Amino acid sequence: MVSRRAETIAHDVELQEWLESMESLLRTEGPERAKTIFRAVQEYLADEHVIIESATLNTSYRNTIPLDQQPAYPGDIELETRIENILRWNAMAMVLKAYDSGTGVGGHIGTYASAATMMEVGLNHFFRNKSEDYGGDLVGIQAHAAPGVYARAFVEGRLSETQLENFRRELQPGGGLSSYPHPRNMPGFWQMPTASMGLSTPTAIYQARFAKYLENRGLKPKNGGKVWVFIGDGESDEPEVLGTINIAAREQLDNLVLIVNCNLQRLDGPVRGNGKIIQELERSFRGAQWNVIKVIWSGEWDKLFAIDHEGVLQDRMERAVDGDYQMYSVSSGPEVRDHWVAGDQKLEEIMRVLSDEEIRCIRRGGHDHKKVYAAFDRAARSTTGPTVILIKTIKGYGMEGHEGSNAVHQKKNLSREERIDTRNRLAIDLDDDAAARADFYRPPEGSAELEYLRARRAELGGPWPRRKVECPPLPAPDLDVFKDQINGSGERELSTTMAFVRMLSK
Repeated sequence: MVSRRAETIAHDVELQEWLESMESLLRTEGPERAKTIFRAVQEYLADEHVIIESATLNTSYRNTIPLDQQPAYPGDIELETRIENILRWNAMAMVLKAYDSGTGVGGHIGTYASAATMMEVGLNHFFRNKSEDYGGDLVGIQAHAAPGVYARAFVEGRLSETQLENFRRELQPGGGLSSYPHPRNMPGFWQMPTASMGLSTPTAIYQARFAKYLENRGLKPKNGGKVWVFIGDGESDEPEVLGTINIAAREQLDNLVLIVNCNLQRLDGPVRGNGKIIQELERSFRGAQWNVIKVIWSGEWDKLFAIDHEGVLQDRMERAVDGDYQMYSVSSGPEVRDHWVAGDQKLEEIMRVLSDEEIRCIRRGGHDHKKVYAAFDRAARSTTGPTVILIKTIKGYGMEGHEGSNAVHQKKNLSREERIDTRNRLAIDLDDDAAARADFYRPPEGSAELEYLRARRAELGGPWPRRKVECPPLPAPDLDVFKDQINGSGERELSTTMAFVRMLSK
């Protein structure tokens, strides 16, 4: 039996035969032949004026890359996880110290906590700096995730503890750090601004487009370099985001990768409580001719998919809405099991292989290094236009007691007990008093964490972010050049455009 939604087709023999034929075609002749046949059927229906109202712009609510196409992970996941937890702690400590200062300075903890794994996979294995034989990657992050980047630079020794303590207080003695990424006040650090919300997407599109423009005119060598930009799922509602994606497809910008952190939450609550933001964005981007890669489930789900021979697990995933998944992130294992199974005996059999604790702790795809790496690897190799990666995460991941809660976006303070609990969850080597003060933690010189972090960046061209200004200052032209403008045009009227063109012609 073909693995599809069983209840839908169980009594439709003709439909079963069609699906089994497609399964045989895939097995014997491969996906390209199957796509050719499918397109021919679509074209035939169109020629016969058969209108398919619900066009198939959505794939199933599961990972785009199946387990058997997943590449081997090249890094040390255990060590990378320890590094991520250190960065999560330091990013959180920056915001907590700002709050503790009593100045009213805030910050965001939950965003970086959700994005840490995907950002670290990129920084450890993909984001390359410019070199003699490589054009260099341009990387833009979610603006609210800036504390995580500062935390990494602190661990590397590029930023001081004083600078971190003065997050959002740049005029303090010893200097501080900008709230959001921008090269204005940190010209040697941030590559590009990514706030206000919504503007980073068109900025990235135009950066990628201009790079192609220069390459196609021989003004820039065709030696690689991609534009990677992270945005939030709530940010995708800004009109500048979906309003500009057609340009990228029309210009065939295979040097552009957009990563959407789908933690399902925004400032004022769920992004799509009664819908599915990942499926909605997939329709928009596929309709605009982007390559779409979805990272929804972690590897723990693979063994469940393997025994889902009738498609009942997949059917349950399709029916659950984002509000359900948010409820699961704050519920106990038994509560999740009861709501998920909902009396379905076949689904109960599948879920029986997991304990209640395993169900409570089962991860979303954005917290699985292997799943994120597989998506980034495919995007990095793409030569067929722009790619969007839709990655499902939990906002506030690692924040004990606050993961996925509606208030986590605005959470700027934790109690003493919550700080100590989070210290324990992240396994940070600080005593209780230091954890309560939200002290920063840097691994000692020579530690495995520091050696690994530096080695990975050395292989990719050095620390990130790093902005190098290689434009020599231009001498101001002599005033004699503007003699005609200074003398005026007499009685003849000149438009502003004409006056400007005359200046340029000198």
